[in-house]
Amino acid sequence: MSVADVALSPIREETVRSPGCFDTRLGLCSDESIRIYLTVAGSVIPMRVLESDSIASVKLRIQSCKGFVAKKQTLVFGGRKLSRNDSLVKDYGVTEGNVLHLVLRLSDLLVIIVRTACGKEFEFQIDRYRDVGYLKRRIAKKGEGFVDLDDQELLCNGKKLDDQRLIDDVCENTDGVIHLVVEKSAKVHAEHSEKDVELSVIAANWNDGIDVQTESQKPPCRDFVLEPIFVNPNIKLPSLICDMIKSTLDGLESGKQPIRSSEGTGGTYFMQDELGNKYLSVFKPIDEEPMAVNNPQGLPLSENGEGLKRGTRVGEGAFREVAAYILDHPKSGPRSSLSGQVGFAGVPPTVLVQCLHRGFNHPDGYVSAQKNVKIGSLQMFVKNYGCCEDMGPRDFPVEEVHKISVFDIRMANADRHAGNILVSKEGEEGRIVLVPIDHGYCLPENFEDCTFDWLYWPQANQPYSPDTLEYIKSLDAEKDIALLKFYGWDLSLEVSRTLRISTMLLKKGAERGLTPFAIGSIMCRETLNKESTIEEIVREARNSMLPGMSEDAFLEAVSQVMDFKLAK
Repeated sequence: MSVADVALSPIREETVRSPGCFDTRLGLCSDESIRIYLTVAGSVIPMRVLESDSIASVKLRIQSCKGFVAKKQTLVFGGRKLSRNDSLVKDYGVTEGNVLHLVLRLSDLLVIIVRTACGKEFEFQIDRYRDVGYLKRRIAKKGEGFVDLDDQELLCNGKKLDDQRLIDDVCENTDGVIHLVVEKSAKVHAEHSEKDVELSVIAANWNDGIDVQTESQKPPCRDFVLEPIFVNPNIKLPSLICDMIKSTLDGLESGKQPIRSSEGTGGTYFMQDELGNKYLSVFKPIDEEPMAVNNPQGLPLSENGEGLKRGTRVGEGAFREVAAYILDHPKSGPRSSLSGQVGFAGVPPTVLVQCLHRGFNHPDGYVSAQKNVKIGSLQMFVKNYGCCEDMGPRDFPVEEVHKISVFDIRMANADRHAGNILVSKEGEEGRIVLVPIDHGYCLPENFEDCTFDWLYWPQANQPYSPDTLEYIKSLDAEKDIALLKFYGWDLSLEVSRTLRISTMLLKKGAERGLTPFAIGSIMCRETLNKESTIEEIVREARNSMLPGMSEDAFLEAVSQVMDFKLAK
């Protein structure tokens, strides 16, 4: 998948006046329309929209324009992600002449067609960030008589391609076609004889916007570091996490480069095993978060330190990722250590690490191990069949949706969408299991941006089961705050307050038999500019306080207002 680079260049007059821009294609030239500018793929493109347009309609209009075939888009304005599709353009404060940053999520897969001189044809779907050696192994696994393919040399434009060369990196232009030719003939076993054939491999790219990188931009992997960060010497990692770190380190040692994902708006790297056959873990450096100094998507630096979601801070995403795993307690009870037990919601094992590799984003160049080492979260990769965004929610088990809802309400998740819930399967019967990922925006300092996509799934209208109610009853915000402190994150007053209030709401709502939809609706805004019920509760409790009153007194006031609202 290739994400179009987000441009930060100033608006060029010749670009604005160039023919074929959105203005003429869209036909919006009424007095009510406003002109905005999209920065994408190194260009600044004018576009006319109505202030009364919704964010969804703007995305649809972008999608319908030639050259923007991707349905999955992220719009950023003024350092804020425009995530509420039903909100209006004017609700986000977008006015005449404003610049919106557009990030496109394109397909990861290339269609590889292998044709032989004998007329046989084979088709593969290969991740653009796999290397040439992986392509060879896929051909060999196909069977059909191919042998000794590891000894073959592939050429592109007369140049030999090393096995470590990425398929995406082979492209030297943006015509979307890669031509690979086998230099040495591959042997094919025929029924009575061996024949030498030439393989012609054509990779057809379904999308525009291939990021072209030269060989000098991808230096060979030599220096690398990967080790966990221990804030507390009493912390002992379980074997599950130790094995993940060791296997990931083996992959780096064997020369398998981190593969940068084009999902999302920050730097996310898939770490391979030593053979390059599968992903083992996912690394997210804090300096490559959205609006951080080394963000690979080109988003502008945060002016005040706030992240894309209100109430979050740039550079704290990795801590929140680890906190999500720590607080996802197993049914047996709260984690006293980073055990290998699967948590109630199924958050994959996650640990804070420091990692060094040339393959990460180093805008100023790779200088030294001391300067370029990165701190971030390392999360176990989960084999999946896609995400909830790729399919409808009808077939999802009720208990799987409910476990996600319990986790999101408790963590006040500000970024739960169908794209960050993976769909996996387990057992011989292939039971569907939902796996929540991407928790860099949980535990915010306020409730303004809480969003839950599952809120409108049919399962959210079903009551919680007795087992789930028992689990909710066991939750204890004070113990959770102490547990996070033990692991090195001393929560601020605002974040601690969020966790206490969200846990309070979940427990009170569950006691009254409220459904996930009812509780989630209290926490999420109906519209961008209308306070949610939980925000009203906090405001009313704050207004009832006298100067100098303690945090305990404030929480008691919140509890009383919440009881009044729930009774209504």
